[in-house]
Amino acid sequence: MPSLIRLLIVLGVLGGIGYGTLWAFANLVQPQTREMSVAVPPDRFAK
Repeated sequence: MPSLIRLLIVLGVLGGIGYGTLWAFANLVQPQTREMSVAVPPDRFAK
């Protein structure tokens, strides 16, 4: 039983670290926006 509790604690800590990392990327990192244009050939529209 102690090994099961230890496993659950380790998985919980790893899950918390992963969740915290994803939260930090989602809330603290600001993406750089820029203009983008793509030329689409006219034959793509005529089907």
